[in-house]
Amino acid sequence: MIAGVIVSLLVAGGAFVFLWQGNGAHEVSVREARRRYDRSASSNQPVTPEVLRPAAGVYVYRGSGNEALTLPPKDHAQGPQMPATVTSRAGNCWTFRIDYSSAHWQQWTYCSTDGGLVEVGDQTFETWDFVFTTYDSSTTLTCDPPAVLIRASMRAGDAWHQSCRGTTSGTTGETVTSGPFTFIGDAVVKVAGTRVPAYHFRQVRTLRGTQNGTQTVELWLDRKTGLMLRNARTQTVHTDTPIGPSTYTEHGTFQITSLAPQG
Repeated sequence: MIAGVIVSLLVAGGAFVFLWQGNGAHEVSVREARRRYDRSASSNQPVTPEVLRPAAGVYVYRGSGNEALTLPPKDHAQGPQMPATVTSRAGNCWTFRIDYSSAHWQQWTYCSTDGGLVEVGDQTFETWDFVFTTYDSSTTLTCDPPAVLIRASMRAGDAWHQSCRGTTSGTTGETVTSGPFTFIGDAVVKVAGTRVPAYHFRQVRTLRGTQNGTQTVELWLDRKTGLMLRNARTQTVHTDTPIGPSTYTEHGTFQITSLAPQG
């Protein structure tokens, strides 16, 4: 009987470890992204040459990455397929949302203004499956004044300051993220065999407040539309939780596979 109990405990423990180690995330299909886009309130405004705004629809990206928590110890894989949706808004504005996995998405809101492009805010959502419970985390940031991305006139090496602030669910207080945004220079990104002219930028931000850490992002934006062509990022964020300090790390890349939207 005792041996039977031990075996049962070992089997149960092994099952728990297996479920815990399973990252609980998978790539999001283009069909799923299309269903979400169809439910969105896109204004479908015509794209004009003088406005930095891509055509609305679903775009397909591919990439890889990983995100991890130190407490409780858990990690998620990203990709390899990462569908994104572009949704047109009023006032020459649009949102860009990308699904890194079924457990993590990020969305930015951009506006075309004065021949350039600015970011007015972004939102990030993640869900973590700890077997016995799941935890959802949502962070919403607002950039006021808007964070400048593309200037009508800029030269390689130009840099300017960005600052956004916001809150994260499950925490109290505010987080401020700020730092330099540098125009590295003109570049070319190959998309499906086509050389696409792009702007290459580096964004470095420090987080202070409820969350503390650093973020570094290299991004390549389409010179004609402002659409994100490629992204490479790393970040480390420290947060105090009810069970102790926890560190979140993320690194990943993604690149567009076609400039034609799927819908």
